[in-house]
Amino acid sequence: MARKVKAVRRAEVRLPELRPFEDVELEPDGDYDGLEFADLDLGGQEGVGARFMDCALRRCALDETGLARARFMDAVLEGVRGVGTDLAEASLRDVELRDARLGGVQLHGAVLERVLVSGGKIDYLNLRKARLKDVVFEGCVLVEPDFAGAVLERVEFRDCALRGVDFGGARMTDVDLRGAVELGIARGVESLAGAVISPPQLLDLAPALAAQVGLRVEA
Repeated sequence: MARKVKAVRRAEVRLPELRPFEDVELEPDGDYDGLEFADLDLGGQEGVGARFMDCALRRCALDETGLARARFMDAVLEGVRGVGTDLAEASLRDVELRDARLGGVQLHGAVLERVLVSGGKIDYLNLRKARLKDVVFEGCVLVEPDFAGAVLERVEFRDCALRGVDFGGARMTDVDLRGAVELGIARGVESLAGAVISPPQLLDLAPALAAQVGLRVEA
């Protein structure tokens, strides 16, 4: 009997009453607790190593914002937008990212645990060598996302489009791709061991799987 894929433990974010962020700009290694960042242009600012706990970022611009090694805990990012946001080696735990419009986000080497990515569109998402555990991608569009060398455990793609995804060298455990409305794999079809797909998806992936094992299909 086939083993069932384990269910994702979804993020549960319950924010307290928040205070508005009133400083001029972010600071490296800043400590932000119980704050709301609303309708702000944070582009080009440096918050490297900053800590965001019980915070909300709503409708903020994050163009080239430096947030490498930042920590987000019990946080909501809603309607954020920007190109080139640097979150390399960041830590996201119990985080909801809703209706984002982002491009070229750097999350390589990051750790994501109990994260919900809902709605919106993210182009060229870099998750190379990241670690994802209990992560849900729901109702979003991911264009050429890069999961090369990443470790994925209990990750679900639900009602979302994956276009030109790179799974090269990824390691998967209980990864559920059945709910993806579009599954276009550019590289790494051989890394799907540990994932579950639907019968129609299998048919779509058959040419790539055949090529991977050197199987010729002729009429």
